[in-house]
Amino acid sequence: MIRLLLADDQALVRGALAALLGLEHDLEVVGEVGRGDEVLDAVERTGPDVVLLDVEMPGMDGITVAEKLHAAHPGVRILMVTTFGRPGYLRRAIDAGASGFVVKDTPARELADAVRRVQMGLRVIDPGLAAETLTAGTSPLTAREREVLVAAADGAPASAIAKRLHLSEGTVRNHLSSAIGKTGTSTRAEAVRAAERLGWL
Repeated sequence: MIRLLLADDQALVRGALAALLGLEHDLEVVGEVGRGDEVLDAVERTGPDVVLLDVEMPGMDGITVAEKLHAAHPGVRILMVTTFGRPGYLRRAIDAGASGFVVKDTPARELADAVRRVQMGLRVIDPGLAAETLTAGTSPLTAREREVLVAAADGAPASAIAKRLHLSEGTVRNHLSSAIGKTGTSTRAEAVRAAERLGWL
């Protein structure tokens, strides 16, 4: 049996995944969590072979979880199963140690097959998203530009962002200007939206 841990903040989705995967003769759901910061404890408790992770969860996002999980338990396979099929998410998830990345509307039989293939050490990636990722390329944003854009997402003025990130106001403005240029947008609000759409934040 392949032991599975499901991590998704939507109880209905999590329950549906557990029910569908539980119908497979060789898959067993040994645990479910609704927050990213609960995953590592659940892995210690349940000893899964494969962890299915959502990207956007409270407590800790799935990509950060994947990175921590891969470092702590390199033998546990990680399959990202998400609504958010964004190119930047795929690249970041693979870099973080995920073995696969599929979207939630994947048919149940294909999802079960993806779990088996990941468990065997193969890489499984949604083909449409893989093509889109190759076209989009890697994120041109530096870590600091990403941090400043995330802080700017709520519309806070540069002075407030500077205080929050312990930077000078001029430095914040420079990072915002650079991010606007790299995203090919005209305003910081547009830059935030573009970077979010591409999964760069």
